Amino acid sequence: MDEHFKMASIQTHMEAQKILDRSDLVELLIPLRAGGSTVGFTSGSFDILHAGHLDYLRKAEQHCDLLVVGVNSDRSYVQYKSQDGPYNHETDRAELISGLDCVDFVFLFDEVNNAGNIEALKPDFYIKGGDYDISQLSSAPLVESHGGRVLLIPLKSGYSTTNLVNKIVCRRITHTEPALNIAQAPAIFVDRDGTINEHVEYLHDPADFRPIPGALEALKHCQDLGYRIVVITNQPGIGLGYYSKEDFYRVNLEMFKHASKIGLFFDKIYFSTETKNSGNQTRKPNPYFVTKAVQDLNIDLDHSVFVGDTTTDIQCAKNAGVKSVLVKTGKGGSDGVFPVLPDFIIGSLAEIVGDTGIHGGPAELK
Repeated sequence: MDEHFKMASIQTHMEAQKILDRSDLVELLIPLRAGGSTVGFTSGSFDILHAGHLDYLRKAEQHCDLLVVGVNSDRSYVQYKSQDGPYNHETDRAELISGLDCVDFVFLFDEVNNAGNIEALKPDFYIKGGDYDISQLSSAPLVESHGGRVLLIPLKSGYSTTNLVNKIVCRRITHTEPALNIAQAPAIFVDRDGTINEHVEYLHDPADFRPIPGALEALKHCQDLGYRIVVITNQPGIGLGYYSKEDFYRVNLEMFKHASKIGLFFDKIYFSTETKNSGNQTRKPNPYFVTKAVQDLNIDLDHSVFVGDTTTDIQCAKNAGVKSVLVKTGKGGSDGVFPVLPDFIIGSLAEIVGDTGIHGGPAELK
C-alpha cells in the first residue's frame, strides 16, 4: 500500500473512531510511530469530569504527539477504588473523554494497575498527576525498560471529584427553597458543637464527629412537627487558620450521613468564621443569621426556639427575640461569657420533645 495513502487512511480512522480496543490501538500506533509520532499515555476513572481533568489532559497533550487515555472499566473501578461503583457507566465515561480535542485515543481496561497497558503500548511518556511520587509508581521501571519516561503533571488546585461530590451532597441535604415559594413556619435554631454533637475543641476531622444520643432524632421529630431546622454555629478556628472551610464542610457531611439515615434534612447551615478580635458582624451573639434565616426561609420567629450549650447561644436568642433553651451537654452554660438566663434548661437536645423538657415539646410553645 502507498505510504501516503496508508497514512491518510489512518488519519480518517482517527477522526472517525477514537475509542478502540487496546489490541486494535496497539496495531494502529505502529505506523504512526514509524512516521515519527511520540505517544503519551495516562489513565484514570474520570467518573465526574471537571475542569481539573481538562487542565491535566491539556497539559499532558503538550508533551507528546499522540495522547492515549486508558479509562478504568466499571469492573476495574470496583476492584481498586470503591465497591459502590462509579456514578457513570464505563462507556459514558470513555465517550466523554474521547470528546476532548486534546485526547487522540481512548480505551477501556479491566486491570487494577497499568502494567498491562504499559507492556502493550510501550509509551514514550507515561503521564501521571503531580499528587504521585515517581517512587510510588510500581510501573515506572517497566516504562523505563522500554525506553520511555515518567512525567508528573501538576494538578489544578481546588479541583477533585471527591470535593465536587461532597458539595453536591451538602447542597442536597441543606436544601433551601426561595422564601416566596414556601409557607411560613417556625424553626429550631440550633448550635452544632456541644448541642448536636459532642464538643471537640476546633472540630475539623470527620472521624471526631460523634452525635449526642437522641439529638438528631429529636430534630427529626421537630421537623415532623413542622419546624424548620437551622444550624447557626461560630467557627473561629477557620478565621484563626486552624482548619479550612473544606474541613468544616467535611464534618458537616459526616453529620449529614448520620441525619439522612433517619430522614432528617437541614434547611440551612449558617456559620461565622469571625474571631473575638476580628469583629462581630455575623458571630453569635449577634443575631445576624437568625434575621437572615427569617428572610431566607420565611420563618415564624414568634413560635421558634434557639437551642445551644453556651451563654453566647442564649444571648443570641435574647438579641433575636426568640425563646432560648440551654442544654447541659457540651459546655452546659459553664462558659459564663454573658450574664444571661435561658427560658428553659434541659439535659440534652433529646429532651426537647416528649414528656420531658419544654412542657412536652416545642409544639406546645405555639
